[in-house]
Parts: sequence; C-alpha cells; structure tokens
Amino acid sequence: MLIFYFFAALVILQSLVSLRGGVRWLALFRRELEAKRPLYMPRASVLVPCRGVDQGLRENLAALFAQHYPAYELVFVSDRADDPALAVAESLSREFAGCGAARARFVVAGRADACGQKVHNLRAGVAAADPSSEVLVFVDTDARPRTDWLRALVAPLEDEGIGAATGYRWFLPMRGGWASHLRSVWNASIASSLGPEDRRNFCWGGSTAIRRETFERLHIFERWRGAVSDDYALTRALQEAKLAIRFVPACLTASLEDCTPAELFEFTTRQLKITRVYAPHLWRFVLISNLLFVAVFFGGIALAAARAALGLSFAWPLALVSVVLLLGVWKSFFRLRAVAFALEDQHAELRAGLWAHLLLWPLTAALFLYNALAAVLSRRIVWRGIEYELKSPNETAIIAADSADDAAAGRARQSTLRSGD
Repeated sequence: MLIFYFFAALVILQSLVSLRGGVRWLALFRRELEAKRPLYMPRASVLVPCRGVDQGLRENLAALFAQHYPAYELVFVSDRADDPALAVAESLSREFAGCGAARARFVVAGRADACGQKVHNLRAGVAAADPSSEVLVFVDTDARPRTDWLRALVAPLEDEGIGAATGYRWFLPMRGGWASHLRSVWNASIASSLGPEDRRNFCWGGSTAIRRETFERLHIFERWRGAVSDDYALTRALQEAKLAIRFVPACLTASLEDCTPAELFEFTTRQLKITRVYAPHLWRFVLISNLLFVAVFFGGIALAAARAALGLSFAWPLALVSVVLLLGVWKSFFRLRAVAFALEDQHAELRAGLWAHLLLWPLTAALFLYNALAAVLSRRIVWRGIEYELKSPNETAIIAADSADDAAAGRARQSTLRSGD
C-alpha cells in the first residue's frame, strides 16, 4: 500500500500541474483573442497539399478562399492530376473568381520516391509559389479555419525574432461514436501542450506560417529531403536556430469528421511512431508518464475493488483515484472553455462532445501507452494510403502505395503546373 500511495502522490502532483496548465491555457486564449493584432499582411502563398477527399472537404477549402486578407495565393498540390481533391479546388476557384483576394494555382507533383508524399507535395508547391510572396503558409485539407485565420497566423511574423507561427487542430465529431470522441479527447491533450512559452512550442504542418527569408535561410527545402514529417523537420530547424515558435489561439482550427475504431488506432499510433523517430525524448516522456498514470488510476480502481471484495478498507485508494479524476475533469473543462473562444462557429459541436472530454480523458492515457509501446515494435506507418518505413528523421522508405497511385504513376512522373486564373 505504501508503494501505491507514493506513486499516487506523484500522479496527483502531475494532475495539479496539468490543471494549472489548463487555467493558463484559458487565460492565454482570453488574452490573445481580445488583443489587437499587428497590421502585418504581406503577400502570402498558402500551400495546400491534397490527397483524396476528406470529410467536409468542400467546406474546408471554401474557408481558404474566403479569408479576410488583402493579397494571397492558394497553391493546391497533389501527386496526380486526377486527384478528386484538385477537382473540388478547381470548382471552388471558378465559384470564387472575382469574389475575393485569393488567386489559385494547381500543381501536380508526381509520386514521391524517397520521402513522405506530403513532404514531396510541399516541396513542389514551394518551388511553384509566387516569388513575390514574403510569407509561406502551410495548411491541411482537413482543417476548417476561421475567416481571420490567415491574418492572425501571419501577424506575429512582423517580429523578425519569431521564426514561425502555428495553430493546431481540434477534432469535432459529426455523427458521434466512441472512437470519434476518444480521438478528439486524445488529440486535445496535444493541443493544450502549445502555449505562451515560444521555446517549448512546435509547428503543426496543418496551420503554420513562416517568412520566406527564414525558410530559405534555414534550408528547409533541403531538410525536408528524405523526411516524412514536415512539421517535425521544420520545428527542429527553428529550435537549432534558436528562433521562437509562436502559438496563435485564433488559429486553432476545427476538423469536423468522424473515424472508425480502426482509424482511431491507426491515427494515434502513427503519431507516436513519428514522434519516436523525430523526437525520442518526447516519446519517452509519453511512455513513462502514461505508464505511471495507468498503473495508479486503473490499478487504484482494481486495488479498491479487491480490498472491498476481501472485506478490507478501500476508502483511501478510492479517494486518491477520485481526486485524480476530479482534477482531470477540471482541466478538461478549462480547456473546453478556452477552445470555445476560438471556435465561435462550432459551439453546438463543442457542447455535443462535452461529456466525452469530461469523462473519457482517463482512457486516453491507456491509448497513449498502447501507442508508445506499439512504436517500439514497428516503424512502419500507413498515411493516406501509402505505407512507409521510418528509418531515420532523414530517411524514409516507401513500402507500398495504393492502387490509385499505380494507375496514375505514368501520368504523374513529371511535375506540371496549371494556373487557375
């Protein structure tokens, strides 16, 4: 029992620190979303790597065309010309012609042969971007940003000491289901690790802005060679250069989609496998902290049940587990309050997922532990229908691609450019 009490005290301390982080996150969102932004809006190229049709794709891409920004281009990049996502983007380009500031262009990058397909697409997009653009912006097709997203993301770059500005995703289940809700809660813990301390932040490739001059000075184009993770490679380069990464609460973007249980485990395990290769220190922290939590929380429940069955006192084990549970509930509540400030158009979806964030969060520790252990056994991942083996941060082997790639390989060997204006 003394051993259990000792480790329970550690978990309670960890929970208190986490609760304090939730309070600070709420304060950050309130402060930043009410503050005046710098009027820094240089010409920007927004790179949109595409592959297949995400749930809500048309609405997500339409939000990119509707940005309140004076001059920017959208560069849609896919590995093949017949990608249905490009067809959706071209349709929206015609629909928004003359109605906004965005100019669209479409790039066919061809199949990647020594790096992740997304990284390959981004490299092709950067090469095709307007040379007059001072800022490069990266966004994923599963994100649905606010109309002021681009302005908010670019604004911090007025300070040349800021290397990059970033947002993050927030999953909002549409039809519900335990897998979709659990993924949302799992992902929320990563989102709330971003905060006011620039040196501890990381770039999320689905919502990041960087000055073109900084991108070129840090040789990001070359650093992406052989990589499968664009954001980890970018983060490492900025950290080595001791450049700040600014988290922008207004650029927390909604991802409105559902997932199956199989997709839940594939997504979460893929993230931890990538983390183990690109940031092993973070992977070790996830493994140890979640192992400790699972042992104390679920072990405490089992201990209380066993003592009750034997007619022994079980009040203290149950009380300690209850304290941990309540601290986590408070943290989740503060986190949701913060997110509600940023996702003003999704309050109904946030309310629908309230129960999951308040009650399912202990299960995410068990899921994180599973993900971290699975990352020990294999470095293979499947991402957008392509199987990779992560040999090192700068070496990626493509194991297998889907049948659509095989059919399009001949047509997409060479990069081509089609202008939409």
